[in-house]
Formats: sequence, C-alpha cells, structure tokens
Amino acid sequence: MPFTSNYVTCAGREMHYTEWGSPNAPVVIAWHGLARTGRDMDELADHLSGRYRVICPDTIGRGFSQWSPDPGNEYTLAFYARTAAALFDRLGIARAHWVGTSMGGAIGEVCAAGIHEPGMKDRIASLVMNDNAPRLSAPAVERIRAYAGNPPAFDTMAQLEAFFRQVYKPFGLLTDAQWRRLAETSARRLPDGRVTPHYDPAMVRQFTDHPNDYDLWEHYDRLRIPVLVLRGAESDLVLPDATEEMQRRGPGTLGLLRVVEVPGCGHAPALNVPAQLDLVTSFIDRHQQMLAAA
Repeated sequence: MPFTSNYVTCAGREMHYTEWGSPNAPVVIAWHGLARTGRDMDELADHLSGRYRVICPDTIGRGFSQWSPDPGNEYTLAFYARTAAALFDRLGIARAHWVGTSMGGAIGEVCAAGIHEPGMKDRIASLVMNDNAPRLSAPAVERIRAYAGNPPAFDTMAQLEAFFRQVYKPFGLLTDAQWRRLAETSARRLPDGRVTPHYDPAMVRQFTDHPNDYDLWEHYDRLRIPVLVLRGAESDLVLPDATEEMQRRGPGTLGLLRVVEVPGCGHAPALNVPAQLDLVTSFIDRHQQMLAAA
C-alpha cells in the first residue's frame, strides 16, 4: 500500500513521518531505533496498513527530521516523549498501539509510564518493545555508542551499503532489495560529496550527558498495559536476565507481559519477515479487539 511523506512541528522541532493506511482506522505508532529512520518500519507498516493507520516518525536528529540546536538537552528520552505527545496532538490521535525498536521501544515505555508526559499515560493502548528492556547491557551500549558517535563517510553508495550490511547483520535476514532500500533511506551526502548515515552524530550525547537515561525500571514498573517483548535470540543488548526480571516486575506481575525470543537475530529483529510480522500483528489485533469490545 502506498504511503505519504509528511512534516509537522512538534515541541518546536520539525518532524518527518510517513503515514500508511486509512486516516479513520485505529492507530499504530511504529518508532525506529537509535541511529535509524522511520523507513525501517516499511514492511511492518505495509503489513498493518490494510486495517490500521500507521505512523512512522523520524526522531529528531534522524532522517528528514530537524537536528536539535540543543543536543545536550533534547537528545533524551524525556524530550523524545515530549515530541511524541505533540505528534499525537497534531495528528488528532486519542489512543494508539505502539511498536518500538530499541530506542523506539524505550520512548514508548516512557510515554506509557506517564512520568515525563502525564497526558500520554492513557494514550498508549499496548506496547511492543523490539529488543529493548529497562536494563541494557553496558558493553553493548558502549559498542553502539562507539560506532554511532563516529559515523564513517564513503565515496560511493555501494561502500555505504556494505558498511550497513556489516553493522546491521544482527537484524537478521534481509533481501538484497531490502539492504539497498535500507542504505538509500539511511544516507545523506556531505559537502565534500561523500555519503554517510543520515543522523546527527551529536545524538550520542544522550549517553555521555545522560548516562542513566536508559535505566527505566521506574517507568516499566508503572506500566498497566499489555506488553510484548521481542528479544533477538543472539542479542548482546537485551540479556536474558533483563527479560527474566521483567517477568517479576510491573506488567509481568499482572499477566500483561509476553516475552518471545526471535531466532536468527541479534539486536534487533528487522520486523520484515512473516514470522515476526505475524507476532506483532496478532498481538495488536488481539488488544484492538478488546478495546473495541469494551
């Protein structure tokens, strides 16, 4: 199904998003990971668009969204939640299901907890956390920070694609066409003509200026909505002890949590193959039916 490309001002920053499906359908927010763009969600959005309105934002500092003039204060989960609340308001979204990969899952978790944005607490109907947890492996965070904070530049798109194929190999199986699209939707050209990943390198200041930003147990313990955690079976970021603790806390104690290990993937499953798409879709469908019946 075709999508539209759109721009809207949220919390004083221009944000880009793609929109799929009918504007009158129930809403799904599909939010990408740390150094990625909303186009990572194309397969999921297309899969859901027959019966959902799917919104895939570019976080500020990524893709076609504005780079922050105040990176030390705005490249944070609290500010990302603020832009999400504004996005809901601007697009007239009363309530939505949220699917987030890595950072996108953390933003959804923060929104649904309502600590930073109290008005968002009742606007998230369900939450899919794709290879994200309230506690992340410190060595893996350092690995991600190292490559994300110093994005390389290449003379050719073929070289950039080869880099992405290496760095994002843990995403799992992607076709050649999907790798090509990932490269083309993740590239920007520098003044000297070289190509580099399409994000603001200053976004890694989140880890230096706010080193505890991803310690989210306080937020997780407040969740009272259905949560699906997809853990890449080979993930070095979300370790089994983290998901085991999730079972003992917050929605895990209320029967609202389901954890599924996704084989053949590390950090993070690309949500691009039938088995992964069906996991997410069935979870959303089940809880949308419950909302409709309430």
